[in-house]
Amino acid sequence: MNAPFSLTRRQFLVRSLSTGAGLTLALYLPGCGREPEADTGTAGPGQAGARVAPEAEFEPNAFVRILPDDRVEVVIKHLEMGQGTFTGLATLVAEELDADWSQIVPVPAPADPERYNNLNWGKLQGTGGSTAIANAYTQMRQAGATARHMLVQAAAAEWGVPASEIRVSKGELSHPDSGRTARFGELAAAAAAQPVPEEVLLKEPGEFTLIGTFLPRLDNAAKLDGSAVYTQDIQLPGMRVAVVAHPPRFGARVKAYDAAAAKQVKGVTEVVGIPTGVAVLADNTWSAIKGREALKVEWDESAAFRMSSREILDDYRGRAQGPAAVARSEGDAAAALERASTRLTAAMHMPYLAHAAMEPLNCVMQLTEDGCEIWNGEQFQTVDQQNVAQVLGLEPGQVKINMLYAGGSFGRRANPHSDYLVETAHIVKSASGKAPVKLVWTREDDMLGGYYRPFYYHELEAGLDGEGMPVAWRHRIVGQSIMTGTVMEGGMVRDGVDATSVEGAANLPYAIPNLEVDLVTTELPVTVQWWRSVGSTHTAFAVETFIDRLARAAGRDPVDYRRGLLKDHPRHLGVLELAAQKAGWGRPLPEGRARGVAVHESFNSYVAEVAEVSIGDNGRINVERVVIALDCGVAVNPDNIRAQMEGGMAFGLAAALMSEITLEDGQVVQSNFDGYEVLGIDRMPVVEVHIVPSTEPPTGVGEPATPVIAPAVANALSVLTGQDFDRLPLQLAV
Repeated sequence: MNAPFSLTRRQFLVRSLSTGAGLTLALYLPGCGREPEADTGTAGPGQAGARVAPEAEFEPNAFVRILPDDRVEVVIKHLEMGQGTFTGLATLVAEELDADWSQIVPVPAPADPERYNNLNWGKLQGTGGSTAIANAYTQMRQAGATARHMLVQAAAAEWGVPASEIRVSKGELSHPDSGRTARFGELAAAAAAQPVPEEVLLKEPGEFTLIGTFLPRLDNAAKLDGSAVYTQDIQLPGMRVAVVAHPPRFGARVKAYDAAAAKQVKGVTEVVGIPTGVAVLADNTWSAIKGREALKVEWDESAAFRMSSREILDDYRGRAQGPAAVARSEGDAAAALERASTRLTAAMHMPYLAHAAMEPLNCVMQLTEDGCEIWNGEQFQTVDQQNVAQVLGLEPGQVKINMLYAGGSFGRRANPHSDYLVETAHIVKSASGKAPVKLVWTREDDMLGGYYRPFYYHELEAGLDGEGMPVAWRHRIVGQSIMTGTVMEGGMVRDGVDATSVEGAANLPYAIPNLEVDLVTTELPVTVQWWRSVGSTHTAFAVETFIDRLARAAGRDPVDYRRGLLKDHPRHLGVLELAAQKAGWGRPLPEGRARGVAVHESFNSYVAEVAEVSIGDNGRINVERVVIALDCGVAVNPDNIRAQMEGGMAFGLAAALMSEITLEDGQVVQSNFDGYEVLGIDRMPVVEVHIVPSTEPPTGVGEPATPVIAPAVANALSVLTGQDFDRLPLQLAV
């Protein structure tokens, strides 16, 4: 199948009105908009691999199941939140299985860290860090190759021919000499009786027929016709909707509350106090929200945080002059700076940032006879199981999680403290009866609810020799630690350095003989978390804009300047050259336009971006065109990779031009998209994506485009204005 997915108006209506249509692309979801039905033989979210397969089915491993009707169910252990995981991981299985793409049905995996752990994270199951394809590339291919081997052995035994003479293509096995053929489903039962091979031979890249080609996304049809199921779609018998009144400031607590007026609101059934605030339960979302508006809460703000963003910045500037933990040290930066012919300095800061996914946080939870069951866009299964179990007095294995689609996340749903799931658990535990509860966070709850990309402050200093090349580099970063106090602290924090705070700076690729990168970690009650591309969100801006300043001081072209400094990093250099060439670097531009460049590595992928920028008559920064070059190893789904590059760039461009979370007297100012601006279609530039051909194992693509755009735009603006840019979002000097 090489055509884009299409749907006639009649087909759209049929699919939209029929609950049973399109099962090869949609998912059977027990309890979605109706009572759970009897098992129809198709696994639903959270059930994959957990049932006993009928004898006619073939289930050689935890990731592949072939049904008698010829469908190939591929169990997907990573959350589909718009990034293409269902399609990417299924491609790997289908490639080695030699299946036809029309046979493939993605099925979400249950929460089971023994079988479905993220191989990059040890015994943790979860999605993040652009690891889905990268960590499962070999694993999923082996799963498909194993199934193929057993099908071939079954056919050989049944037909009485050597296995080496059997061919497999598009879901069909054939023996050319005898003319015998069989579809996968016909051989499923016989294949199930074959021994599972200990080792299988995987294809060489030159043998790929699906990897590297256009394939229609497996989640598109369900999302187009409305059959895709998100948390808000779940309706269980007797279910109540809960919203929570949260404190207005970090560190504040409930002192007292009066629920009388809230209980008078039609539909409100109960009001309960929980550790994070006061929950209002109702028959529906609207009643719960109106009940919360009527609720009277007195807050204890004796320990509340009261600083503003400006005060945080002033505090960080002072801290930058104190002691710091060393993240990287080579040579003697201090001595080299003293000897340098030219010295340059810069001080930069970047604000808190919200994740602002289109689907705010939500969760459905129900107590059961032997534990509890959860339905949500689940990103951090193992940690969420542990944290919910602790609240409810259960073992983690008693917490069953049904992984649904998620409308974005950018890291927010992989919360180390499981904040919104734990909140739901407290509500279920405190409320009367055992009715299921759907927790709903409004956009305002989500925007004000914390767990932001941290506020950061950077100080940089460099020394140049007589030819303008850097001989010394000193970089100090001040900000909160994301990893401290989480399950990942032991592996990510060493000698006072949170690796996520300095990534993109401590692994500086430029050939500078004397350098030092250090970190001052701050402790504030403002809750923080990883955000799309994590540490690189701020370090790439600081590093790449400062490199441009060095190039200008040396009187050198910024692309040529980087070439000399990247001689020992061919993959950085490769994307730099490709982006510059495709962007027409050095060719004249229309008057009033300028180009800027940046190159950065994150999640083991290498990205260079060239931005063409102009300034409108109203002083608005206009990004006209962006050329992206990417080296991510094997390009499993090139069309999806391009989409991720475009989306990641747009996400970063919003942070470059407009997005920020600010505090006044300890309160977050922005509460919705009217204050926290995101990129509108009118600000989206023309984007070109160029992928470096490679046979290296695949690396991340969901995040690496995000951090590169801000410095590329800032560098172009510096050409236009002569101004240095020391903060995000970018602001032109008045």
